[in-house]
Amino acid sequence: MQVSDFNYDLPEELIAQVPIEKRDESRLMVLNREKQTIEHKTFKDIVDYLEPGDCLVRNNTKVIPARIYGKKETGAKIEFLLLNNIEGDIWETIVRPGNKLHVGAKVIFGDGMLKAEILDVMQGGTRKVKFYYNGIFNEILDKIGLMPLPPYIHEELKEKDRYQTVYAKYDGSAAAPTAGLHFTPELLKKIEEKGVDIANVTLHVGIGTFRPVKEEKVEDHEMHSEHFYIKKEDAEKINNAKKNGKRIIAVGTTSCRVLETIADENGMVNETEGDTSIFIYPGYRFKCLDGLITNFHLPQSTLLMLVSALAGKEFILKAYNEAVNEKYRFFSFGDAMFIC
Repeated sequence: MQVSDFNYDLPEELIAQVPIEKRDESRLMVLNREKQTIEHKTFKDIVDYLEPGDCLVRNNTKVIPARIYGKKETGAKIEFLLLNNIEGDIWETIVRPGNKLHVGAKVIFGDGMLKAEILDVMQGGTRKVKFYYNGIFNEILDKIGLMPLPPYIHEELKEKDRYQTVYAKYDGSAAAPTAGLHFTPELLKKIEEKGVDIANVTLHVGIGTFRPVKEEKVEDHEMHSEHFYIKKEDAEKINNAKKNGKRIIAVGTTSCRVLETIADENGMVNETEGDTSIFIYPGYRFKCLDGLITNFHLPQSTLLMLVSALAGKEFILKAYNEAVNEKYRFFSFGDAMFIC
């Protein structure tokens, strides 16, 4: 299977640069896999497509201000993007320019508020970095760090919380689980009032979001590992819906990847913590998932391959071309799709 099979033409002006004013008033494209139909709605209409007993599974990770700018002792400017907390004060980090930072190099941030030492060069060119500071690490990041917006967003983010879901809880992500950005507290309340169960998983989004597929063959691509956990009460909600013949609907590809990593052959899950590098592309047989709420993804990306595995490549590319013609907004701050 060729990576080029997952291409489509996207005019640059359709890449959303800023969030829509009201989260739940973004557009919603509804894809019915069985009927092969496409409907155009508003995101708050999602409640009409959910049924009592369904279980909505969302990722409650919280984005940290993971982009920090500092200087080497020589004065050279350096940019860090924190990806993954390995242990304690040791992080996996993307550094730019990478060729200037060898093992033992030291970098100073925020006039000495934070210091870093390069411990190792990791696979793929990322660095293992140890940080030194006085105080609380996340409070220092709040002072000196910036939200790590994707490279295709060129506008400045005026409100930091617009790159967080309203239910974000646990610090650790280098990017937002963007399908969740469309929900408001009011919409979530309506969904619960309809009798839909809401379960949480936590997957800290890392380098996979930023790394393009460089291989020509889909099967040759290796996903970067990301840390996740799911609590007992959330696993029970998912299993209860499964036992009652109801649907499991993931909010976003990150939630989907956790579910498919931990589910047994019957789609049942247990309280678990671990790392996943699962790569879902056409030919994959879903064990747990019945539906997916997601944004529109980059051409030739692993996320486009995932939705193609669920709905079929031809149907997805047809829907994407229709979205372009209908001038939907694409990517992180863009519109949404519900595959049911």
